[in-house]
Amino acid sequence: MRQHKLALCADHFSEWIPEQTQRFIEKYKMFGPDDRVLVAVSGGKDSLALWDVLIGLGYHADGLYLGLGIDGGTGYSAESFRRCETFAGSRGLILHHVDVAETEGATIPEASLLTHRGRGKPCSVCGMTKRHIMNQKTQELGYDVLATGHNLDDEVAVLFGNTLTWSVGYLARQGPVLEANAMGLARKVKPFFRFYERETAAYALVRGIDYIYEECPHSVGATSLAYKDLLNRMESERPGAKLSFYLSFLQAKEGGLFRQESEAVVELLHACTSCGQPTTAPGLCAYCRTWEQVHARTSAPA
Repeated sequence: MRQHKLALCADHFSEWIPEQTQRFIEKYKMFGPDDRVLVAVSGGKDSLALWDVLIGLGYHADGLYLGLGIDGGTGYSAESFRRCETFAGSRGLILHHVDVAETEGATIPEASLLTHRGRGKPCSVCGMTKRHIMNQKTQELGYDVLATGHNLDDEVAVLFGNTLTWSVGYLARQGPVLEANAMGLARKVKPFFRFYERETAAYALVRGIDYIYEECPHSVGATSLAYKDLLNRMESERPGAKLSFYLSFLQAKEGGLFRQESEAVVELLHACTSCGQPTTAPGLCAYCRTWEQVHARTSAPA
């Protein structure tokens, strides 16, 4: 690992990842030993590796899987869920499952075709739906914090894109910890945010975690992948560039950058008139507006 000036065998690497994760949890005050943690799992390497690490560290960590109904000719969602079920079952862990089609009457790809928001590509509807349900279930099920498996490559790609367009609202909200608030936002953390994607993949392989290798079939052509490719080329020429970029951003935020923008977002929040979850939009939140549109069109006579 040139970025860390470190070389480890498989045994020591499988110890190093949990040790570093615990250090990040403590340094950024993500959660304590008595907190109940809900881990959002997708069947991929990052989320299952995170769940494995948190259980190994002794935390009370349960899983949450969202069935999105994505097929893409490969049965992607079904296969992803199978990986999560296998992981949880082999370790005697609790896995909560929410099937979007069962609760809302349509899969994510179907919803994207029925709303102006999707414009035929489901990524926007997917991200919005996942954020809403994860926040909702964290609170409904009585968990103290929601943990996601976002790694450094994920975070840096988002940071790079938001910096290119100078999207200060998104920049103000990005970070390893999103605090809970009285308006109904659950606490969200990213314990793997300082690990490179190759490191989380290596940990999953060393630990023998059976994860889904395929990317979501709808991710083809995503801007974030182009950003990752560019950043990887920078990293190959200057090991540690991605980590330095992200940590410098966090340092600037801690120094007060975007503080006004962060406070402004909190002041704009109010409860959705339908579901009660926080939103900056007047009346209904984006989730309720989108799915009401889907319900109206699926129930309309042919």
